[in-house]
Amino acid sequence: MSDDTLLRDKLRKIEALYAGGATAGERSAAQAAAERIRARLAATAKTEESTETRFSITDAWSRQLLVALCRRYGISPYRYPRMHRQTIIVKAPRSFVQSVLWPEFQEINAALVEYLSSITERVIREEVFRDTGDAEEIMPAKLLR
Repeated sequence: MSDDTLLRDKLRKIEALYAGGATAGERSAAQAAAERIRARLAATAKTEESTETRFSITDAWSRQLLVALCRRYGISPYRYPRMHRQTIIVKAPRSFVQSVLWPEFQEINAALVEYLSSITERVIREEVFRDTGDAEEIMPAKLLR
C-alpha cells in the first residue's frame, strides 16, 4: 500500500472516530461520517448558543485544513478587517468546537505534518544532500578565549 493510500485511510479513520463510531473505508463511509458530524452540530446548536472562537494558525497548510474542516461541517470561517491572515474565527457551539472540531483538526494536522515532513526530508536527502540533520552548535570564538 502506498504512503498516500495509508494517509488517506488514516484520515478516514480519524473522521470516523469523531463521527461516533462508524466504520471507515470507502468514500461513502466518509460522507456518512461527515453527515453524522453535521447532524451532531445541528443538535448541539439547538441547545447551546454559538460563540466566536478565535484560532491563530501560523502554518498555511494547517490553516487551509482548519478552514476546509469548518466548511465541511457547514461552519463559515472568517476574520475581521485588519486581522492577521493567521487568524481564523468560527461561530459555533463551544462544546462542538472543543469536543469535535479542534481535536479532529489536531489529529488530522498531526498526520499530515508527519506525512509531509517525511516526504520533504526524503526528497531533500535524495536530491540535494543525504545529511539533513540540524546545524552543528559551536561556541563563538570570543567565548573560547
